Amino acid sequence: MSLKKLPELKAAAQSRVQSFVSPSALARWNPSVQAAAGDSPDATISILDVIGEDWWTGEGVTSKRIAGALRAIGERDVTVNMNSPGGDMFEGVAIYNQLREHKGKVTINILGLAASAASVIAMAGDEIRIGRPSFYMIHNCWMLAAGNRHDFASLSEQMAPFDAAMADVYQARTGVELKQIQTLMDKETWIGGSAAVADGWADALLDDSYTKEGDGTKAASVRRIEAALRSSGMPRSEAQKLLSDFKSSLSDSAGNGGLSDSAANPVAAASLQNLITAMKGKK
Repeated sequence: MSLKKLPELKAAAQSRVQSFVSPSALARWNPSVQAAAGDSPDATISILDVIGEDWWTGEGVTSKRIAGALRAIGERDVTVNMNSPGGDMFEGVAIYNQLREHKGKVTINILGLAASAASVIAMAGDEIRIGRPSFYMIHNCWMLAAGNRHDFASLSEQMAPFDAAMADVYQARTGVELKQIQTLMDKETWIGGSAAVADGWADALLDDSYTKEGDGTKAASVRRIEAALRSSGMPRSEAQKLLSDFKSSLSDSAGNGGLSDSAANPVAAASLQNLITAMKGKK
């Protein structure tokens, strides 16, 4: 059991809503930040991706994956290396509870970013260490939903307990006054490494040598484009369709001269232009 007495966090996904990664967190996430020494396969868990299954890659950090890792580790102490923009709150809640209930000591290392759902997961650490240039981001639960005005009024009421539960967990782990935490969540707050230690969000700073910056991935680039599209006001489903069309056009035009040759790749060139136009808000 966790060395700290932390509250259990209960939240279940409603049938008409789904929690997603915040575009602002995704835009500021550097996915290339990782542990310099690499991961020990014995007692280290990496959370270096979005929380929940990622629609584009089929990857992402799920509670199922964390459960499997903890079963393999057994009752030993565990280190969790984290750099995540957040994602599905409900998956984050499940992972928080899994780590909270682990019988060994849980050490959380925030290598780059612990935003949104990832910040909730970080609260399960018996010891939390954060890089000096690293950040927490906390905010109210961020969702996409559909319906009429009565549905949205009802949804607002449904979401309020989730925000209250997250605030309780933050308060229990940090000791920060509850009203102050609620204010920080209301305005979406970014907390840097030194401030996190000073204000109780972390116990110590990570040595600079603990982290390194590797190569970014294609999937991360796609996520950044999606975040830009969604920030411009495009619905998520439309952004995904546009990206999927673009991906398909690249596959269809393979071997025909590359993107620079618009005559050889008219579909790819058109898709790229659509992306650029959408991101500039000139649809």
